Amino acid sequence: MLLTLVIVYLLVTIAIGLYAAKRVKNSADYAIAGRGLPLAMIVTTTFATWFGSETVLGIPAKFVGSGLNGVVEDPFGAGTCLILVGLFFAGKLYKMSLLTISDYYRERFGRTVEVVCSLIIMLSYLGWVSAQVTALGLVFNLLSQGAISISAGMVIGVVSILAYTLFGGMWSVAVTDFIQMIILVIGLTILAVFAGHQAGGADKVVHLALSRDLFNFWPEPTFKDMLFFFAAAITMMLGSIPQQDVFQRVMSANSVGAATKGPVIGGVFYILFAFVPMFLVTSALIIMPEQTAALLKDDPQKVLPELVLTHMPFVMQVLFFGALLSAIKSTASATLLAPSVTFVENIWRQFRPRISDKQELRTMRVTVLVFSALVLLYAIKTQGTPIYEMVSGAYQVTLVGAFVPLVFGLYWNGATTQGAIFSIVLGVLTWVLFLVTPAGGEFPAQLAGVLAALTGMLIGSLGPQAIKNSHASHHKLAAAG
Repeated sequence: MLLTLVIVYLLVTIAIGLYAAKRVKNSADYAIAGRGLPLAMIVTTTFATWFGSETVLGIPAKFVGSGLNGVVEDPFGAGTCLILVGLFFAGKLYKMSLLTISDYYRERFGRTVEVVCSLIIMLSYLGWVSAQVTALGLVFNLLSQGAISISAGMVIGVVSILAYTLFGGMWSVAVTDFIQMIILVIGLTILAVFAGHQAGGADKVVHLALSRDLFNFWPEPTFKDMLFFFAAAITMMLGSIPQQDVFQRVMSANSVGAATKGPVIGGVFYILFAFVPMFLVTSALIIMPEQTAALLKDDPQKVLPELVLTHMPFVMQVLFFGALLSAIKSTASATLLAPSVTFVENIWRQFRPRISDKQELRTMRVTVLVFSALVLLYAIKTQGTPIYEMVSGAYQVTLVGAFVPLVFGLYWNGATTQGAIFSIVLGVLTWVLFLVTPAGGEFPAQLAGVLAALTGMLIGSLGPQAIKNSHASHHKLAAAG
């Protein structure tokens, strides 16, 4: 019965998404909803995109094991990213009327930087989308009591998201996000109240968390621990800024005000509401202590679904899986669309510069289909990797490769194309070097990469000018002599 209701819910969201697809008339409608979304929808779509499988399953599993210190990357870093986007990036980028974030790299630094940053951004999505696909497989496996394998569940989930994302693009994503966020917030809030009651009161859940030091946020005051804590914090906080899905939400707004305020409100709400799944998993330690202890050793991501399936009435089960699917589908649809639009606009156009808007729209849809198939294969191959790790790993490549050129391009007139290229090359090479050598165990790879990227930008931009000034001084001295 529960599985049947979940399938009905999937069909309803597909129908809503296909209805919204009627508004798509050109590639701008498909990519950025024709810049027609009001503030309320910018808030819901930024929140819903961030609130994915890692927030419902990954973060609480990590929280119970490591406390708030273990989840600095997400939700704290991730939510802060949206706030920073709204405060420092949205206004400037919105006024440029671009279709993708990579268009900015072309306008500021030229074609080479555009293509390289596009590839970096697209690569980063593999891990994030795969995490959502993995969670979909897990949901169908649990609901069918093992009758549907995790791999088969992944296929069903991807097909259900493709059904509307393929045709409606950003319009379908935004409309379904709006509805799914309402279901998500109501469902998880009711569940939290019910779980708190089962545990003997919310105060007992909070007291247990305090007794286990789960609210400890700061690391041990050693240089190495502080370094790794800081590196974890900036991974999503800064690495998510040069991402097409965030940019699409900014550019889909119907005004500068909506573009700047929407991400800030969505980010604050995301950080606050991420505590609800953490509360739910902590309550599981009281409601089913032995079962939770066993699951924490085996697969912590299953604690919350098992709590709902074994200790809650049918209505609560419907609410939970409706909320969970809403979280996963809203994130997955956005992260399938973003790299596909980037590929067509910033890479494919290099080879087919004169394609019509109608051809571009068709190419975007074909790319969504191809990327979905690649993600599905990647998710099946990496099955067993923790969802939280898949998501956090996805943002390191954009942090070291694309973040510094974006910030310096927007805020420093002295940034040059050579500086951007130096930044990307040095950042990525240093990051890879630290990942594959023991050095990464002593100094965080992503922090080493971003520092190298910063150095590359300064040397590449200031070096030629310093040499030019030196030659000019030399010539003046020679002339005077």
